[in-house]
Amino acid sequence: MTETAADPLRALIVWLPDWPISAARMEQGLPPDGPLALVDRGHVVACSESARREGVRRGLRLREAQLRCPELVLAPYDATADARAFDPVVAVIEQIVPGVQILRPGLCAVRARGAARYYGGEQQAAERLLTALEEHGLAGTGIGIADSLFAAEQAVWQATAQHPLIIVPAGESARFLAGLPIEALGDDSVTPLLRRLGARTLGDFAALSATDVRTRFGETGARAHARAGGNDPRPVIARVPPRELDCSVEFEPPLDRVDQIAFGMRAASELFITRLTRERLVCTGIRITVTDETGVNSERGWAHPRYFTAADVLDRVRWQLQGDSGADGGPDSPVARVQIAPEHVDAAAGHEEGLWGQMADERIHHGLSRIQSMLGHEAVLTAVAGGGRLLAERRVLVPWGDAPPATARAASSRPWPGSLPDPQPTTVFETPQPVTVLDAGGTTVDVDRRGSLSGAPTWLGHEQGGTGPPGRHRIAGWAGPWPLRQRWWDPAKSRRSDRFQILDDNGTAWLLLLEQHCWWAEGRYD
Repeated sequence: MTETAADPLRALIVWLPDWPISAARMEQGLPPDGPLALVDRGHVVACSESARREGVRRGLRLREAQLRCPELVLAPYDATADARAFDPVVAVIEQIVPGVQILRPGLCAVRARGAARYYGGEQQAAERLLTALEEHGLAGTGIGIADSLFAAEQAVWQATAQHPLIIVPAGESARFLAGLPIEALGDDSVTPLLRRLGARTLGDFAALSATDVRTRFGETGARAHARAGGNDPRPVIARVPPRELDCSVEFEPPLDRVDQIAFGMRAASELFITRLTRERLVCTGIRITVTDETGVNSERGWAHPRYFTAADVLDRVRWQLQGDSGADGGPDSPVARVQIAPEHVDAAAGHEEGLWGQMADERIHHGLSRIQSMLGHEAVLTAVAGGGRLLAERRVLVPWGDAPPATARAASSRPWPGSLPDPQPTTVFETPQPVTVLDAGGTTVDVDRRGSLSGAPTWLGHEQGGTGPPGRHRIAGWAGPWPLRQRWWDPAKSRRSDRFQILDDNGTAWLLLLEQHCWWAEGRYD
């Protein structure tokens, strides 16, 4: 059955004010009150009501927000955690009214007509929803009902704690919207020009000819014009509830030994993989939640370079329980529940075994994973490129199978003036090794503050047991110096050095660092 012009769509929108803040408090264990702001890329993306009272607003730069509210607590914004925390709320709504469309975490819509028929009216259905959400600790929820999604959104923004339900009568959406400011459209591509043309309210805009609006503003303006007149053509598209793939085990009484918990999770790990296989999926990322006997949750996401097997899942459970203490570690308090949830899944067809069996990289993966399962998660590390100017700063060690840290990925993409261009040395020493560089007269080569050399590099010397053959080696070629000046404004942390590339008479190329009149080998080009 579809709505017609005589039987218009009635949309019901549920809004949880400050949802990102509520989700962050739940997911990150932040204080339940006090000024709080979520930050992304140096700007405030959400703030609590107490922070707004101090003048903090969305879009403010971090320093400005802290200046307005010195007591402000800052936390990083995690969109994935925001959406994940909203899933239980959607489940509660679907128990009352099926067919939920998630507009964004904290805001969702349903068709009002079916719920009104079942509960005896739109107001009764909305009150039933408010009661159910309040029973689950979600007080302060607002509900708006109107003839279109846009009108229902504008209605729900007017909901308050004293009046949480705003119902626009059928056929009255255009009149309701007419007095709202033109900025309610939320479209910066048309609202500034409309205001300059004299259309200061949605009613002013709706009064314009639809043909003229389309001619002047194109399709974007035509859609905005329809919304302003209460004729938003967007339907409510109910989501398809995801299949249940999570697996959890509750321990009664709670257990405090890793081997006992791991044994209890063996069947759950196999069931988890079986459910994925039944859906023709493989999992490349999981999230494990451990709940202790006091109700405190400990969450961690785990990645896999290929896809998880039941044994891999069990290893991650054990490693999370062991923590940073390695094989001898264990949980801080007895564990009452462990949950395994997929975080990243992929079609199984893209991960089938090759025609000729396992390839070399697959055998390497299985070997390293086996060592990791015996010695612990941190026992096998791989190097990824991070940010920095010196080679040691750019090396970031990551446990085998884990994705590179987001901070390392972000830092590697930034410009680093003074960093070494490609190609990089193939061998990087964990700590720079001492060497000597002499001129033709046997004097140590140095660089003055103007960047001038005291003499041409002629001899390269290695110490006994150092990076190269001991003794002097004639320098066949050299390039430099390339000055490196870091934190010149901070006397305690400033660093002044010069880099050279040198080729010795054996055909080996070296990357050298001259710092405080001493020479060091930073890397070797093999």
